[in-house]
Amino acid sequence: MEQIRKAITIHDVAAAAGVSVSTVSRVLNDKDDVAAETYERVQQVIAELGYASSLAARGMRSRRTNVIGLIMPDVAAPYSVAVLQGINRAIAQSDYDLIVYTNGDVRKNASAAQESYFVSLLNGSITDGVIVVTPVATNFSTAAPIVAIDPNNESPDCPAIISTNRDGALQAMNYLIGLGHRRIGFINGRSELVSASRRLRGYRDGLAAAGIPFNENLIEIGDYTTETARICTHRLLQLDDPPTAIFAANDQTAMGVYQAAQERKVLIPEELSVVGFDNLRESVFLNPALTTVDQFISEMGSIAVEMIVKLINGKTLETDLHKIQTQLVIRDSCKSFV
Repeated sequence: MEQIRKAITIHDVAAAAGVSVSTVSRVLNDKDDVAAETYERVQQVIAELGYASSLAARGMRSRRTNVIGLIMPDVAAPYSVAVLQGINRAIAQSDYDLIVYTNGDVRKNASAAQESYFVSLLNGSITDGVIVVTPVATNFSTAAPIVAIDPNNESPDCPAIISTNRDGALQAMNYLIGLGHRRIGFINGRSELVSASRRLRGYRDGLAAAGIPFNENLIEIGDYTTETARICTHRLLQLDDPPTAIFAANDQTAMGVYQAAQERKVLIPEELSVVGFDNLRESVFLNPALTTVDQFISEMGSIAVEMIVKLINGKTLETDLHKIQTQLVIRDSCKSFV
């Protein structure tokens, strides 16, 4: 039976070249303190053993790996899928490959320390630059280029892409108020997230502009997930004077509103109007199709690749903070309230 070939390690390279592991490491990182003869011998052994196919060895030969790192929350989450679609589209038009690390769920348990560790790991000899999606960390100790998508910091220390969260929420509120709604529930994400705080600001600004008093009983703090939103919606709909409309801080939250409404036999939009935020591809397939705020998530991914490639090549960005203008997409989930 054919044996499975053992993966070549740095120790194998060191033994075959007759040098220490630290010497191989210095060669891989293109240090100047390695004798030319030793440098060539290590390179030859790397090629002979097949270790040259590694990303680190590729970087050793050219000082570039032509690989972009991506650190993001759960890749199966709809938001992450949309970001990844945009990134993949831009990567396909470039000369770069992509390596992806996941960092749990930023809405629940992402760790700033873990993000920083992944960045330092990827931005060593593995990648030429890193894109971080919805990072919890606010700064990273690395000289290599970093671009953040939707950072949890209004003044990030690295180039970033954000959407106009407050303006998008205000568009949603103006639309619902224009339809005659006065009791508008709001299910937000975690209060410490910048996106959530900005969407709450848009909600409150919309009420204030229309002369509608703010009512804390109509606010629920969720976590951008469908199941939590379902529970929040039940609490809102069992109020003595329930809302006639609910603004959901993201589309997954809106899906939870739909579930709870169905369980309580509340008709959308006849008895309850619903607006989401994201414009995920799933939103159009809900019944009725969801009115939502488009923050052009896929475009964020594409722009992030364009930005990181420019930085890798030493070019100057037009702006370090690229703002994506949100836009209300009107479908079938809202109705006038008289």
